[in-house]
Amino acid sequence: MKVARISLFAALLALTASLTYAQPAVEVRVQNLLDQMTLEEKVGQMTQITLEVVSVGEGPGIREPLMLDRKKLREIILDRGVGALFNVGTHAHSLESWNEIISEIQDVAREGRLKIPVLYGIDAIHGATYTRGATLFPQSIGMASTWNPDLLRLASEITAVEVRASGIPWNFNPVLDSGRQPLWPRLWETFGEDALLTTAMGVAYVKGQEGDANDISAPDRVASCLKHYIGYGHPVSGKDRTPAWVPDHYLRQYILPPYIAAVAAGAHTVMVNSGDINGVPVHINRYLLTDLLRGELGFKGLIDSDYADIAKLYQNHRVAADNKDAVRMAVMAGIDMVMVPADFSFTDDLIALVREGKVPMSRIDEACGRILKLKYQLGLFDNPYPDKSLKARFATPEAAVINLRAAQESLVLLKNEGGILPLKKSAKILVTGPTANRLSVLNGGWTYTWQGNREDLLPKDKLTILKAIAAEAGANRVSFSLGSTYDSEADIAAAVKAAKKADVVVACLGEEPYCETPGNIGDLTLPQSQLDLVLALQKSGKPVVVVLLQGRPRIIRPIVDGARAILLAWLPGMEGGRAIADVLFGDANPSGRLPVTYPRSPNDLVLYDHLWTENTGGTNRFNPQWPFGFGLSYTTFAYSDLKLDKSSAARGEVITASVTVTNTGQVAGLETVQLYLSDLVASIAPPNKRLKGFRKIELAPGESKTVYFTLSGEEMSFIGLDGKPVIEPGEFRVTVADLSSNFTLK
Repeated sequence: MKVARISLFAALLALTASLTYAQPAVEVRVQNLLDQMTLEEKVGQMTQITLEVVSVGEGPGIREPLMLDRKKLREIILDRGVGALFNVGTHAHSLESWNEIISEIQDVAREGRLKIPVLYGIDAIHGATYTRGATLFPQSIGMASTWNPDLLRLASEITAVEVRASGIPWNFNPVLDSGRQPLWPRLWETFGEDALLTTAMGVAYVKGQEGDANDISAPDRVASCLKHYIGYGHPVSGKDRTPAWVPDHYLRQYILPPYIAAVAAGAHTVMVNSGDINGVPVHINRYLLTDLLRGELGFKGLIDSDYADIAKLYQNHRVAADNKDAVRMAVMAGIDMVMVPADFSFTDDLIALVREGKVPMSRIDEACGRILKLKYQLGLFDNPYPDKSLKARFATPEAAVINLRAAQESLVLLKNEGGILPLKKSAKILVTGPTANRLSVLNGGWTYTWQGNREDLLPKDKLTILKAIAAEAGANRVSFSLGSTYDSEADIAAAVKAAKKADVVVACLGEEPYCETPGNIGDLTLPQSQLDLVLALQKSGKPVVVVLLQGRPRIIRPIVDGARAILLAWLPGMEGGRAIADVLFGDANPSGRLPVTYPRSPNDLVLYDHLWTENTGGTNRFNPQWPFGFGLSYTTFAYSDLKLDKSSAARGEVITASVTVTNTGQVAGLETVQLYLSDLVASIAPPNKRLKGFRKIELAPGESKTVYFTLSGEEMSFIGLDGKPVIEPGEFRVTVADLSSNFTLK
């Protein structure tokens, strides 16, 4: 496997050459089309409407299977010139149904004066989530736990094929928000709390979606969308769509790097943060949208709003007097397309603003030109219809194999006292808990429905944890007792009674599916009923193995000491049940590592890269339940011979670090070698350490490998108060596992 280390500025220079933005032929075609368009047609292109608006029926009365209302469709496309549609209606459609929907939309578009195709976008965040039968991978927090960008790229490539097979060319993913607030209900959509890990995974995902050359006209590629630019994952309250307070140097140090690299990797579109930073909603923040994103980062693609966020500028944020004022502010700040989503308030107000001279025509041409350019780059003008030959590449057995591997590698073994795992298949096993026998909890939100909570829609051939354990051990050795729902007792006494007849208990805990604001909570502690179930089972005297299915690190401190083993599964996708059973029985060796710090207490939410003042001893100490980067295996690894090729270096010199890793156990295993760097003295209080390199390697029993990392000036720099990288002379410490070595920068 490759060294997963991202050099942001090198990436920016190296990858810019592969971008497809600067295509003279496309530019000429865009300008020729703009010259023929009216103001109304241009503003129509900037308007994005949800599929429900053109469906037969309204709200819960939408016809199933979904059918388009041809009259409404003609109204929005031919009369209003709407340029983009998105969303799913009520729930996931079959591949054939999507093909029919997209074809009918494009048929109407071809009736138009200029025959401009419609751009369709979808949230396919862990596979083609709104297409029935698609390959649904672990959610991003689980993929981050693999610490395997190459594996994520494979998953992203499969997703691109299956989304494009559905007839949809635009995917609202990857989420590059830094998951640095564990209460946040969208944490599971992120790649965790660290900038380097998020950067590596984000770039891998973009390249999987768009290809090395970012040729999104290819039939098996889609346009990616970086979201949610920027700072969305850092709300002070932990509640969705609430304010963040982020100093500029902190934003540039911890939050911006993944966007720098993903823009350099060629991502074609960006979606904007629904919240505000330092009191200014990002949708009207010209500094962030235009000066920083376009000016400094060099982004040349399309900037899309998030759902109904222009109206929220006056309804929620209260920074605009009315919708018209909000439209003016957002468009002038840099928004190109608006996810309205269900009326023409944006369209009518923007047309009026142009006629009143409050928005210049040049800004409309700029925004509309970017939209048309994307449509040309996607090949929609040449052929906007679904490629039905891609059906042969949809949900293939090969994709399922990769999905199972991803799910296996995403599982993080947090405790294994006395080596109780792997379980013997001859054991009598009680399976209990609210997440034991449901597919929805394996997938979470954005799965067939927005909230992901429709168990009845999910494929019947996939295995829950209970069914997967029974398939492995035999149904006659496995019993089930619910014990507890998510937040109330079901029958704990019955579960305890059943436990006394078993050799081991597998207690499946966690969260019910949720997405966005409905997932807001005020306490990270797992509901008491679930904790009570495990506490009662522990008193039975039988060993208890806890399996956690959740989108954020729910606090389980009361049951940790009494649990013999704890397996964190996050949201492992459609193959998650099989993967969990494989790990429990030793058919797969767990290799996941935490991409977030797992807190011990509700109000002690300190991140791994904390400042030195956050860990001075006594009651002021860094004391997580499990640290960032942690994870156990069924084998053991020993680290030795950490070496630096020089003890001091001049500015501009590169330091090479090497370390030897040996599998000292009895089975083969995957180990993620993690290198951290500490700047021991700096003019701005430095973090105690930061991840600067990682590599996932496979070792047979007794095998050793030497792993190399390089540290350049970029790794030694930090962002100063002026927002620029600073490299200061002084002493640095390199840490790998329990080894460390210092060097001096002159």
